[in-house]
This record gives sequence, structure tokens and C-alpha cells, in this order.
Amino acid sequence: MGDGQADDLELRKLMTRYQRADPSALDELVRAVSPPLLRYFSSSRFDRNEAEDLLQNCWLRIHRSRDTYRASEPVMPWMYAVARHTRLDAYRKRRRLAAREVLVGAVPEVLQADNPDVHADNFESMISGLPDAQREVLIMLKVSGMSLEEIARATASTVGAVKQKARRAYATLRQVLGKDSGNAR
Repeated sequence: MGDGQADDLELRKLMTRYQRADPSALDELVRAVSPPLLRYFSSSRFDRNEAEDLLQNCWLRIHRSRDTYRASEPVMPWMYAVARHTRLDAYRKRRRLAAREVLVGAVPEVLQADNPDVHADNFESMISGLPDAQREVLIMLKVSGMSLEEIARATASTVGAVKQKARRAYATLRQVLGKDSGNAR
């Protein structure tokens, strides 16, 4: 996509057409929005198959709740809010299933931040050890290019809370990468 405002205007038009049951608008929306949503799910500690399943579930939720979208608002924060709820529900389901299972000889999970392998060049590897909320903010901010206001809207948060999560994530990443957090800003 190119210019952010032009892209948003185009997405708003597509979403409005989709709300009016235009099937070609849905096809165009899926083509435009699925790649960043799939990246969002893929970088959320889900493997590729799980991420694709989450994307499908997300589109079902988008379809069911499309009438709640307001054309005066940007599309991507609304989409990410739906995606976020889809992801949170998947985490909850995973936790419920794990709580029912008896793991014999399970070794406690070690945070990747303590693992020297986290020095990989891959962004997703670097952020995998971050808490979910911080990782989510970085993905929306750096991968999807959303503004602080859009992220706040998508996460039902405040701009200040988003900034704080981003600052903490950056500090953790600097520490993991062996840089003095006092020097960078």
C-alpha cells in the first residue's frame, strides 16, 4: 500500500461497500487486509497453521460484526480490535486446555530474553520474549505502521498506555541486545 490516508480512504470505501453486501468488496478487503492480519497472528506465539486458523476466525467475526464499523473511523484499528479479541480468545482456549492436561516431567518455560539465541536478526524472534501486550504494540506500530491513536483505539487503551508499552518493549529489547538503555531514545 502507498500513502496512509489514501489507503485508509480506499479501505473505508471497501468496508462501506462490504456492509452493503457487495461481494467484490469483500474479496478486495480480504486481499488488502489479510497479509497484515496474518503477520499479526503469526507473531503471537502461534505456528503458521494456527495463525491461518485465527485469520479465518477473525474474518468470521468481522463478517458477523461488520455492521458495527462506522465509516467515519479508520478501518485498520477496527480490524485489529477484532483480531485482538480473536487472538485473546485463542489464548484463553489454549490455557483452558493446558490446565486440563497433566504434564509429566514438564520443564518450566524459559523466557527467550534469557536465551542468547534471541540475538537473531529476525524481528519476530527478537520480540518473541516480550510480554503479549508489548509485542502486540510493537507489531501494530512497526510492522503495520499504525499511529499511536490507532493502536490505542484497537487495543481499547489510551495513547499514554500505548507509549508506555512501547517504551518498556524498547528497553527490554535494548537490554536483550546488550545495549545500555540509558543511551538510547
